[in-house]
Amino acid sequence: MKKHIPNAITCLNLLSGCLALYYAFGGKLTYAAYMVVIAAIFDFLDGMIARVIKAYSEIGKQLDSLADMVSFGVVPGVIMFGLLSQSGASFFGIPATILPFSGFIITVFSALRLAKFNIDTRQAESFIGVPTPACTMFIASLPLILATSGFLYEDIILNPYFLLAVTFIFSFLLIAELPLFALKFKNLTWKDNSIRFIFLGISVILLALVKFAAVPLIIVLYILLSIVKRTSHS
Repeated sequence: MKKHIPNAITCLNLLSGCLALYYAFGGKLTYAAYMVVIAAIFDFLDGMIARVIKAYSEIGKQLDSLADMVSFGVVPGVIMFGLLSQSGASFFGIPATILPFSGFIITVFSALRLAKFNIDTRQAESFIGVPTPACTMFIASLPLILATSGFLYEDIILNPYFLLAVTFIFSFLLIAELPLFALKFKNLTWKDNSIRFIFLGISVILLALVKFAAVPLIIVLYILLSIVKRTSHS
């Protein structure tokens, strides 16, 4: 019975992603973003519980990848589509009715990222390229920021140049040969986990200070700290 627990949680991740799609296609990007957060929690729990109860299976691995493709592949593309639609702007002659479809570039590169992850044996203890949940959290935070502090950030977030920059930069980072640390603690010693403790500490402070606006900063911090970690060990 216990071997099915992680798979059940993975299915809740998938369900959350489906609900996020429902809200995103209905133009309710804030609700979609909340469902992304819930999906990310289930995504974290299924792996953690599988390790704790030692309930690994090939079907669980495949199910996890398929669920992630929906929650952290299709969903961010639809949210970006919605944000570009809200911007209502053309771009270098590309009509405003066509430009939003560029958001699905994120979905394509997320699929490439997940396919690479499934066959890359180097990513057992760390990541090569930005994980799809991190990319999705960055994008999903944008409608939440608009909903809570839109008067401060609307001109930036709904700027098509900014949205396209996010789309293309994260599409590249998803498949880049960039080593990134994973938030997996084998022990709680400072020596083995200093970069993780620093990241978590700064993240908590940022969330307390600027709330949802902290999420993009936290994702950027994660990438920068990974680069610093790699440089210090090279």
